[in-house]
Amino acid sequence: MNTDNRPTNLMNLETLLQIAEAGSYAVGSFSPRYVPLIRPVLRAGQGLKSPVIVQISQIEFERYGITPREFADEFFACLQSERITVPVTLHLDHSWDFSVIQDAIAAGFTSVMMDASKLPLQENIAATREVVRYARRYGVSVEGELGRIGTTDFVETDSDEELYTDPEEAQRFVAETQVDALAVSVGTAHGVYLVRKPRIDYERLEAIRRLTPVHLVLHGGSGVPAEMIHKAVALRNGGISKVNIATDLELAFLAAIGRTERLSNRECSQLPEAVITKGRQAVEETVRTKIREFVRSEGKAADR
Repeated sequence: MNTDNRPTNLMNLETLLQIAEAGSYAVGSFSPRYVPLIRPVLRAGQGLKSPVIVQISQIEFERYGITPREFADEFFACLQSERITVPVTLHLDHSWDFSVIQDAIAAGFTSVMMDASKLPLQENIAATREVVRYARRYGVSVEGELGRIGTTDFVETDSDEELYTDPEEAQRFVAETQVDALAVSVGTAHGVYLVRKPRIDYERLEAIRRLTPVHLVLHGGSGVPAEMIHKAVALRNGGISKVNIATDLELAFLAAIGRTERLSNRECSQLPEAVITKGRQAVEETVRTKIREFVRSEGKAADR
């Protein structure tokens, strides 16, 4: 997308989270996973006058059969047709292939995440720094990850191993990569909590905040009690500013349409209009609940 023609409410992640952190709230980063579900996410943000981040990951591109261009084109079409005026960011979540990141930036994504957390620290730094240098040319923000964020549904990572973020390593990582945001591993996990209970290591989070100036991101927001999120956001000197929510949206959609197994994007797009509408309503209501009760960003769209 030509940057000269971008909507004025479209922001990169750094700009959006700077405003949120100053206002002591977080912004929900929602993964629709299916292109037809971008619209209800944006509608929920607009209706509640809340900033909103729409995101998708490399694994989701592959698993659901979507390209960066298809996702971005629908996002921008919805901005126009729904007359969205609240602050928005289009974010590429967990990705590790430089070519995918390049494609996303070319398609109009305003923020990308380089997840090289599986690599040794120095290799993670080198790979992330390369993405930062590239993205800066286009005014695109970069999120990095240090530590391994566990998973229960294997959508974004391929094991349930969790290695917590070391605060001193975080300080080095941020200084050497110059990322705009850092995804930290402090106890949450991707997916549905079936056995283990969600937790947040607040002491670790505070230690990371003391040593790093960048915005902190909590992945695995689905299923975490709201009061845990509130405490993480309200930490001294700024806590979590971005909370990722994916699984809750897909579960709401599938339940509404009477399905239990995930669909491909093509299958979703070919559902009867009445079914799609019912699913969209469920997703919009879920996003509205998360905005109001989880990240508490309702009415913050006017913040600048």
